[in-house]
Amino acid sequence: MTVLIAITLTSVLVGAGVVVFTRDPARQAVVLGVYGLLLTVFFMVLQAPDVALSQLAVGTAVTPLMVLLTVRKVTQSKAQKEKDR
Repeated sequence: MTVLIAITLTSVLVGAGVVVFTRDPARQAVVLGVYGLLLTVFFMVLQAPDVALSQLAVGTAVTPLMVLLTVRKVTQSKAQKEKDR
C-alpha cells in the first residue's frame, strides 16, 4: 500500500508542476481538470471516498468549467471592444 501511495503522490506532484508551468489559460483549465482527477485517485488510495467524490465534482468538473467560461467571456469582451474602435 505504501508503494501505491508513493506512486500516486508523485503523480500529483508532477501534475501540480504541469499546472503551474502551463501559460495559456484555456490549456491551464484543462490541465487543472486532469490534476483534479489525479487528486481524486490519490484520495481514493488514501481511502477517503467522501473527499474523493467532492474533489471529483468540484475540482475536476466545476472549477475548470468556470475558468473556461470566464476565459471565453473575457476573450469575447476584448474582441468586441477592438471591433468597436
